[in-house]
Amino acid sequence: MTTQPSAGRLWLVRHAQPLIAPGICYGALDMPADPAATARSAQRLAAALPQRLSVWHSPLQRCELLAHDLIGLRPDLALKPAAELVEFDFGRWEGRAWDDIARTDIDAWTADFAHYRPGGGDNLAAMLERVSNALGVARQACAQGTDVLWITHAGVARCVQWLLHAAPHALPRADQWPHSAPGYGEWVCFA
Repeated sequence: MTTQPSAGRLWLVRHAQPLIAPGICYGALDMPADPAATARSAQRLAAALPQRLSVWHSPLQRCELLAHDLIGLRPDLALKPAAELVEFDFGRWEGRAWDDIARTDIDAWTADFAHYRPGGGDNLAAMLERVSNALGVARQACAQGTDVLWITHAGVARCVQWLLHAAPHALPRADQWPHSAPGYGEWVCFA
């Protein structure tokens, strides 16, 4: 009798608190995270993670810092930068105060939530497609008994929630979009 490996889990870890003022629109804007908070998150994560693990991280520095701190504590792990895990790009809105973005522009985005390109950046349909492709690869690894760790962003975590719970190929309206995501330096696991 052959035994099947138990299924692995997908770990979604959000970077630590970024070094940016409150109320600023940021997604793909590249900035570091708080170094002390990053180190604390890496310590807690290193203690919680299993041995057999594939580690992917967003190449944005707030995620890369956590990935490198984690490797310093767990040299048995190998890192894979993954552009699929980058946060939503708000285009010209990046780095601006949310209060300075025209209400008509925000209303246009919420009216066509899946297809509108805030600030000329990403649209949610394209982001969902890239996260879905990465999720397919992660699910294959999990099916073979390997846990997969993504060091990523709140937007990617919300995409995973949507993809795991919505009807196939469904696109969300603004009022359907998941509001919850791991806190800074926190994580969730999906079996």
